[in-house]
Amino acid sequence: MPRPKARTAAGRRAATWRAGTLRLQKPLYRGVDHGASVLLHAEHFAPPGRQAGWGAFAEQFLRANEKTLASMDVKAELSAVGGQTKIRLLPGGRAGAIPLRSAQTLHVKAGFVVRPRFGWGGVGTVMQQTGWAASPQFLDVPLVPGSARDVPPWVLAGPVLARLADLLRSLVPGYEIRRDTLTSPRGRILWSDYVRGSLGSGNWHRLPCQFPDLAKDRVLRSAIRWTLERTRLSLLGAGERDPIATILGHDLSLLLQGLQDVIAKEPRVGDLERRFGQRMSHLAQLRLGLQAIGWIVDERGLGGGREMDGLAWQLPLDVLWESHVEAVVRSEEALRGGDVRSGRLRQTVIPLDWSDPSYRSLGHLVPDIIVRRGNTIHVIDAKYKAHFAELDESAWRDFTVDARESHRADIHQVLAYASLFDASEITASLVYPLRKDTWAKLQTRGRDRVIAEIFHGGRTIRLELRGLPFGSSISQSIEH
Repeated sequence: MPRPKARTAAGRRAATWRAGTLRLQKPLYRGVDHGASVLLHAEHFAPPGRQAGWGAFAEQFLRANEKTLASMDVKAELSAVGGQTKIRLLPGGRAGAIPLRSAQTLHVKAGFVVRPRFGWGGVGTVMQQTGWAASPQFLDVPLVPGSARDVPPWVLAGPVLARLADLLRSLVPGYEIRRDTLTSPRGRILWSDYVRGSLGSGNWHRLPCQFPDLAKDRVLRSAIRWTLERTRLSLLGAGERDPIATILGHDLSLLLQGLQDVIAKEPRVGDLERRFGQRMSHLAQLRLGLQAIGWIVDERGLGGGREMDGLAWQLPLDVLWESHVEAVVRSEEALRGGDVRSGRLRQTVIPLDWSDPSYRSLGHLVPDIIVRRGNTIHVIDAKYKAHFAELDESAWRDFTVDARESHRADIHQVLAYASLFDASEITASLVYPLRKDTWAKLQTRGRDRVIAEIFHGGRTIRLELRGLPFGSSISQSIEH
């Protein structure tokens, strides 16, 4: 049997570097929205002591991470099992990534990523088709260890492109003084530069000129081009295996085509903010665009890049689902001629006039979507829950008590909204997300929506439970 070859010095150094990197890499915990709780290991957050486990540091850990966990809709569960304290994190209705701090030093010791239960691809499709109306919200906390490789690149690239596209559309041409070397005179010829440069080098036909030019802000557009080119590198890292990255790459190329007249130049965000001064306070596109440029300048990777640590962020999945349902309803009513009002745009606000001023915090009702067509009203409430799928695939008697009560609360809520309107026909719909294959099976059997009729006060209210596929295109959602 041949003896194994001895390692070279370079091989030993590489192995040592890899081992050191693994030791230095902080742990990353993973959960799924509305999924099972995740057990934390005390040795990652509490100092070693005589006794294994959390000991007296459990409460300190909860206090150190309370605000960050709340921003992600994550609940910390403290329990005692076999005489030892256990801490579990229970994900709620948001996807994202947050850092977890030490119970003693408050330094970041680990990361926590909550993945969407319908998959990154489904979320990416919905975000892209709704024009990134519901985008990740970035948190003002330290970077999340290890999260950059766990999250797709479009989580950051999508909002960046949407903001920069809005900023480019908002730019208004204005006159600026330019200096350029031309082959025919324009404006004022800079004779001293001509003598020192063109004439001395034998390029007599090259004329340094200074002239007024009607153009959009070149400094800002140069910064935007640099940002887009850096963002493209992140998307290219995902390759063809990520369809959302491919779509965004195409959109990015179209934006770059409109910036061919400027040279990409790495910006200093502080210089840009001083350049525009008070204009940022009343120009939302400018403020949001400069913030997006800052994300890329700071090299805070969020996925697909070389960096291991990424930005802390959270995405309310119920808001994303509401945006998708609104887009489907608008596409349907474009064919039927209905007038669509959106709660997201504050078009459906119904004030409440309380006799007791202490209830002013509950001062209004806001249905998600209201559709008016002639003398008919359709009230729609989008619910990011699994009730509809559970109703079909398991019987009502198999529901847990909490699920039954939650489902009843949804029905009572949408019927309360419907009771506020006086129309000859009223439909109240609850719309739930389904996996594509589940929706396809239900649709084949005609069970993707079920209807009940309520006769009361001389009128009929139709109650509808409807399922839509999460992650399918809007045209597929309304095809049937």
